[in-house]
Formats: sequence, C-alpha cells, structure tokens
Amino acid sequence: MSATPQPSTLQPGATYRFIVSSAEEAVQTIRERLGENARVLTVRQIEGRGLAKLFRSPKLEVIAQVPETEPNLAAYPPTQDNGSILARSGGLSATETLDYEAARATAAHLQRDVPTKLPELLRRSGFSEAMLARLQGLPVFAEQDGQPLHHAITDVGRALRQIVQQRPARPLPARTAFLGTPGVGRTTALCKWVAREVFSCQRKARVLKAEFDRPNPAEGLAVFCEALGLPLDYFAPGQDDAFTSATPDEADGSLFADLPGLSLRSPEDNLAVSKFLDREAFAGRVLVLNAAYDPVMLRRAYAAGRDLGATHLVFTHLDELEHWGKLWDFLIEGELTPLFLATGPSLTGDCEVNLIDAVLRRTLPGA
Repeated sequence: MSATPQPSTLQPGATYRFIVSSAEEAVQTIRERLGENARVLTVRQIEGRGLAKLFRSPKLEVIAQVPETEPNLAAYPPTQDNGSILARSGGLSATETLDYEAARATAAHLQRDVPTKLPELLRRSGFSEAMLARLQGLPVFAEQDGQPLHHAITDVGRALRQIVQQRPARPLPARTAFLGTPGVGRTTALCKWVAREVFSCQRKARVLKAEFDRPNPAEGLAVFCEALGLPLDYFAPGQDDAFTSATPDEADGSLFADLPGLSLRSPEDNLAVSKFLDREAFAGRVLVLNAAYDPVMLRRAYAAGRDLGATHLVFTHLDELEHWGKLWDFLIEGELTPLFLATGPSLTGDCEVNLIDAVLRRTLPGA
C-alpha cells in the first residue's frame, strides 16, 4: 500500500482504494480521508482464503473518487488509514458510480452470505448430510443453540476428537502392503511412510514391488530405494514360494509392499492380490484413497479395500481438496485406523501424521 493520502496531496479526480470491514466504516473513512464530497465508485466483497471465509465476515473493497471540483481539504486532518491511490483517471466508468447509501445496501446484501448457524457452517465445510445427522444427535449439538458460534465450533470439535480417540488404534505390523486403485498415489504414499520410518523413527525398512496379471509401473520406486540405501525386492508371477523363504522379517526391518492397482469393476481380478497377501502373511494392509475423488467413488474404493482385509487408511491429494469435511465419514464411521494424510507430491515429505488435528483445522478452525 502507498502512504496515507494527506489532504494536501489529494488531487481532484484521483481514485483511492480502501479495505474495510463494513459499509459504515467505509462511509466514515472516506469522509475523513477524502471529504464530504467524495464519491463511492464501486464496492466489492473480498472473502478470506480457504475455509476461514466461513468463520469471518468478508472485507469490503471500496473505490472512492475525489471530486473534480476540489472541496476545502484543509478541513480534514491527516489520519491513519489503509487507502492507496490507484489512478488519476480513465480506470472506472461513470455508470459504476454509487452513492453512500447504495454502498451500504450492497455491503449488507453481501454479508448476508456469512453462515450464522452451525448446521449451515458444517455443510459449507463439506460435512455430509449423514454425518451432520449423526452430530445433531449428540448432546453438545443441541446445547449450541443460543451460544456464540465460535463456542459451538469448539464444542463440536471436541466431541469429534473424543469419538475418534475412543476407537482403538492398531499399530502397523512388520509386514505391511499398500493397496489402492490406479492413480490414487499408492506408491508415493508408501515412499512417504518409509521415509518417515527411516529418517524420523530411525528404523530399518525394505521394500517389495509386486506384479501379477496387471503391471505395476512404479518407476520412481527403484530410484527412491537406491537413494535411501534400502533393499528392493521384486515379486512376479511364477515366484509362488521363493519370496517367503528368501526374506525373513527380522533380517532387514519392516517390509513394505507396493501392489498393483485394484479393480473396482471386476472384484475377481483382485483374487491374485488377496491370495498373495494371505500367503505372505501381510497383517498390515494400508488402503490409499484419493481425497479429491467424489464420495461415491471413495465409498466404492473403501469397500474394495475392506474386502481385501484393509487395516489402515491413508488419504492422498489433500493439496487438491478444498473442503475436507467429507473425510469425517471415513474417520468416524469407518473401521480402518487412520495412518496419515498426504498433503503434497513429495516422496519424503508432505506427510501429516497428526491426522485428526489437521482435519479439524481445515473443517472447524479454532476447535
């Protein structure tokens, strides 16, 4: 922003931009800074970024013009503001001119979009109707009537956290396979977790790349393992018994397997994967879901994972998801233990293990 416009520097016809919280503030600011004869040219709502816009009133951007016939500017003492000069002329049409009362009415209309009731706010955060119905049955939800919205948000957030914490969390077994449909970021999720095990937890690990009747490209997996100095084994059709005898778990740490993508159209195509998991005693089975998918596709993939004995859950592509509320259906109602959120494409970072805290921040800020 440029320096505060001073009465001695105001030029007839110049336009200034102000960011204010209400139409009343705009009127007062413009009169104090530009004088009684200044005109409001445009009023535009500026919303906050992300889900914060649901909990804060939008700001107003006001463009005002010093009249061509300059008033007695000496009558207005210098004060602090956030105005900045935009242009001397030529930027705005005369047909856009609004008086103060029109600006006030426009701002009032825009600000009516801010949610004032908890159910509406949760819907805008992405909560499904099923999850909303469940929450409305909680005592804390009924008690929120009549109290400030931010208090209700805190209470509901606390209730959600308690529900999740009451569910037993399964530790990840020494043999763990990563499952998921093609394109969900299954291999990337595996690399993120292995990198965490090696760097943050100082544990040994090794990786297995398996293929059956469907290819499992995972081109970057070999480079990743080489960079970290990790053993990388391969399993292909025809190696029915070779893998188990060659790689005991105790030798090189936990084993993490990257399997081919699952089929949703033909569940029978997943039989080879299921037999391999059972034969090789993979007690840990992490289902990887792309959070950007629509709820119907997520539920189908979730069901396919459960059919294969999934034990844990990872969500990927969180950097592409605007509303995180739909995740609560799987965190609250699902049987799988949440493992982490993948919040970016990096193979060795963007891994949010404080999953519940992260989802609360994005759906109920301040909870």
